[in-house]
Amino acid sequence: MSTDPPRHAWLSGTGRRLLAVATLVLGLGVGGTIAFVGADARGPAGATEVTVLTRNLYLGGNISRPLNATRGINDPDAVLAAFAHANDALRTIVDQTDFPSRSKLLAAEIAGGAPDLVGLQEVALWRSGPLETDQMGVANAATVDYDYLALLLTDLNRLGHPYEAIQVRQESDVEGPAFQGTPGTASLKAPRDVRLTLRDVILRRSGSPVRVEGVGGGTYRARQDISLAGRRIAFLRGYGFADVHLGDQRLRFINTHLESQSSLTALDQAHELLAGPAAIAGRAVVIACDCNSDPLDHTRKAGDPTPHSATYDLITGQGRFTDQWLLLSASNPGHTAGFSEQVNDSDTRKVDHRVDMVFAKAADGSALTTADGRVTGLEHRSPEGLWASDHAGVQLRLRT
Repeated sequence: MSTDPPRHAWLSGTGRRLLAVATLVLGLGVGGTIAFVGADARGPAGATEVTVLTRNLYLGGNISRPLNATRGINDPDAVLAAFAHANDALRTIVDQTDFPSRSKLLAAEIAGGAPDLVGLQEVALWRSGPLETDQMGVANAATVDYDYLALLLTDLNRLGHPYEAIQVRQESDVEGPAFQGTPGTASLKAPRDVRLTLRDVILRRSGSPVRVEGVGGGTYRARQDISLAGRRIAFLRGYGFADVHLGDQRLRFINTHLESQSSLTALDQAHELLAGPAAIAGRAVVIACDCNSDPLDHTRKAGDPTPHSATYDLITGQGRFTDQWLLLSASNPGHTAGFSEQVNDSDTRKVDHRVDMVFAKAADGSALTTADGRVTGLEHRSPEGLWASDHAGVQLRLRT
C-alpha cells in the first residue's frame, strides 16, 4: 500500500465529519495512512451528486478450511472428524476476529464519510444449534451468535448517523458439524452445528437526498457448488440493486460479490450481471463490486483457464463501464486487499492489490465524473489490534 501523503487535506464538508467521528475512536489505535484523493470534498452543491461506498465486511475466517481438511480422505467417519475439527477451528477464528469490535470501526468509517449509498458484501449471520450428524448440510440451526447487519446498524445509530437497509439479498446458507475430539468418547468437546448465512446489503443514509424508487435482486446461475458427506450444496452468489432518484436524475445502484474460488465462474457471473440488471436503459448505472478480479493480475489459478483479470476486463471492455477510481489522481493506487485471515497485521504493507471497485456509466454510456474519493479502512485498528476487515473500502463522490 502506498504511504504517500494525500494530495489534498479534504478538511471541509465530509472531511470534517470524518475527523469528528475519528475522535470517537481514538482508543482504537492507529495504523497505516489516510488515503484521500481529490479536490474539496463538497464541491459545488447539486442534487446530481451521490457518494457511494463499496465495503466487504469480512465474514470472519476462511470458509474453505473445513472442505480443504477433507481432501484425500475416503472413510466417512474420518471425513466427518476432519471436517468438524476444521469447522471448529474456523468458528474459533470467527470469535477471534471479533466482529462486534470491528463493527465499531466500520460504523465510524461509514459515519465519517457519510456516503448516500453503501454496498456491503459478506454481511454474515452466524448461527449454531445441536450437533446433527444425521442431517449433514441441512441449514436449520437457529441460535444467533453474530448478526453482522444488526450490529453495524446499531453502532451507526449509536454514533448518531443512522442508515437503513433498503435491500438485503440472501446468498449462501450453509451448515455443518463442529467439534473437538471423537463422537461417542469422553474426548468429545463443544459439539454443535455451525451455520453461516451470507448476505449482500445496500444501505441508504437516513436524511440523504437520494430517494428510493424500487429495489430488486437475483441469483447468478453460474456458481461453485460444494459437497458435504455426499450431499451437494449450492454456494450461491448474486446481486441486489436499488433504483433511486437524484433530483431529476435516475440511477440504478447495483451491489454484487463475485466468485473468489474460480475466475471462470466469476467471469460467467459478470456476463449475467451485464446482460441483466446492469443493462437497464434510460438511467445511469453504478456498480459496487467485490469482483475478486485484479486488473493487473493476468495469472491463472491451478486448473482454471481464465486469468484473474478477465472479469475486470469484461466489465470495462465489452460492458463499457468505467472504473471510476481511475479518474482520480494517480497518486494513490487504490489497493484494497491483502490482510491476513486474522486481520491483526501490524501494518498495511500486504494490502497490495485491487479487487473492490466502483464502476459506472451514464445513460448515454459515458463515464460519470468522479469528484473525489478515498480508500477507507486503513487508518484505525481496534484496541486488540484488529483491522475493520480483510479488505479496504472504496468511497467515491460521483456527479451524474
